[in-house]
Amino acid sequence: MNARVEIKPQAATSLPLINCVDLGHVYDSGRGQTTALGSISLTIERGEFVCVLGPSGCGKSTLLNILAGFVTPAHGDVRVDGHAIDGPSSERGVVFQDYSLFPWLTAQANVEFGLRMAGMAAAERSGIARQLLAMVGLPDAGAKYPFELSGGMKQRIAIARALATRPSLLLMDEPFAALDAMTRSSLQAKLIEIHRQEQPTILFVTHNIAEALVLATRLIVMSPNPGRIVEDIKIDLPRPRQRTTPRFNELYEHVAKSIGLETAE
Repeated sequence: MNARVEIKPQAATSLPLINCVDLGHVYDSGRGQTTALGSISLTIERGEFVCVLGPSGCGKSTLLNILAGFVTPAHGDVRVDGHAIDGPSSERGVVFQDYSLFPWLTAQANVEFGLRMAGMAAAERSGIARQLLAMVGLPDAGAKYPFELSGGMKQRIAIARALATRPSLLLMDEPFAALDAMTRSSLQAKLIEIHRQEQPTILFVTHNIAEALVLATRLIVMSPNPGRIVEDIKIDLPRPRQRTTPRFNELYEHVAKSIGLETAE
């Protein structure tokens, strides 16, 4: 049986997909407390591709982990699709920097994993996994194990797995940071294509200004001590985006100054 992935229609609503109000978090250590997030407020609409950019320690990964349901905030209110977050959910897919594939499963079985846990029939989940492997450019890799795949291929599998349950929100924590420049560029183009075709809401954490400007429809710039939002920028550059255009470089320099950089990456 060949299954086809259908885009779930969104219910008509005026609510943003993500709504954070006075959100904050503090980590305790043997040396005292560290405020990872000050009181931040943020809304993200359905279908947006939002990059969260900032230096180490600004709270961008903490924000992502709160939205994923991995971390409970110290204070404030956070809701996805109008519902309070009370733990991880298949409605929120997550892609990490380190791939996090199961080494004893094939690429196909890794993509199917969430669907199997949800009780989907084998034939149906197999069809969905094959379609997603084709979507990320790996139609013939289903029988391979992670040790047989390059870093870029592993990350494509991780993206396919995160998309398998048709999440309303895709959370990505510096997923391309460990890849070489050519592989990173290829995966950026693939992610833009997936966003155009499937229209998921994406929150993508990065410390790379150029990457954020290539990918995002909106850029949240954060600053540390404590983590806070210092700028919220709509990226109106047409696609495909050229890094050599005057407007791209103007935005790059503006963002660099916002996070305290004086030179290009």
